[in-house]
Amino acid sequence: MSTLAIELTGTGAHPQAWRRKDSRAEELFGGRYWVDVAQAAERAGAHLLFVPDAFDGRSLDAVAIAARVATSTSTLGLVPTVTVTHTEPFHVSKAIATVDIASLGRAGWQVEVSEGAEPAALVGRKDAQNPASLWQEAGEAAEVVTRLWDSWEDNAEIRDESTNRFVDRDKLHYIDFEGEFFSVKGPSITPRSPQGQPPIAVRVTGPESAAFAAAHADIVRIRAASLEEAAVVTARVRRAVVAQGRDPQNVRILLDIDILVGDDAAADVAQLEEWAGQVFEADTVTFVGNGEALSDLVASVDISVADGVTLRPLTLSTLLALPSGTTTAGTLRDHLGLDRPANQYAI
Repeated sequence: MSTLAIELTGTGAHPQAWRRKDSRAEELFGGRYWVDVAQAAERAGAHLLFVPDAFDGRSLDAVAIAARVATSTSTLGLVPTVTVTHTEPFHVSKAIATVDIASLGRAGWQVEVSEGAEPAALVGRKDAQNPASLWQEAGEAAEVVTRLWDSWEDNAEIRDESTNRFVDRDKLHYIDFEGEFFSVKGPSITPRSPQGQPPIAVRVTGPESAAFAAAHADIVRIRAASLEEAAVVTARVRRAVVAQGRDPQNVRILLDIDILVGDDAAADVAQLEEWAGQVFEADTVTFVGNGEALSDLVASVDISVADGVTLRPLTLSTLLALPSGTTTAGTLRDHLGLDRPANQYAI
């Protein structure tokens, strides 16, 4: 199964996208904008929408956006970014499980870390960390979150009026996690969600995030300058997954493709570069052209290259110009071809 994902950052991946008259930049902090984005992605036949987030003051909370658009979409997977560096895994597990419940099983979680002194100072909880420490902490956070998702068995809610019991306490489990960064007893305060464990995604940006991906991710995002280079990266990720004792058939690798689609796509790129004062240079495959040619490019990404693509529109207009497509109803795991995991605490 080839997976189609979309990620729209703000008004587009190009830093000058907000200057366009059709950017709707003034609406970025409104719910209607993100509903329209999600519905456009769904019309394009995307299996999932990545919702970015960062400590930069230029975006709404990604989990809140995903929750807002859950009832305005019906087939689209919703994968918000939640950084783990300055958040608690207990709260992350509850938030993502809640979106999964609200969307009837269409949620995921993109893990990110927050490097540098600035976000550390914004939050004021701890000092900045090096990449090795950040991703080691992220690994612990992912372990805690998945354990918390399993801390309720599927049928823990009994709602037995005769005995006045809402839950079967024997089917709630302490996770008793003790690590270098976290000590969490559990259980969660949120029932096990429709997918059991919403898929975990990560973008590979270096050796530390690559190690995290091999050990924990269901969706691995890669960037490569060509399809040939992507095939090399994909093979490397699959070998790393095997080295962790995991089945690569249970991991989906998606290639980022930066795109600008439209009748005057080349002129649109030239205008963005003029505003920026420099040529746009992406560190991944880039496409500029019409929708038909884009469809041909996406179709050329076979399993040797990646399991699918993440289209990153450079402008909002590009998202709206994507060719129409369809997806069937189902959970995000269904779209990805991933089985629903068994509960690790169920006897």
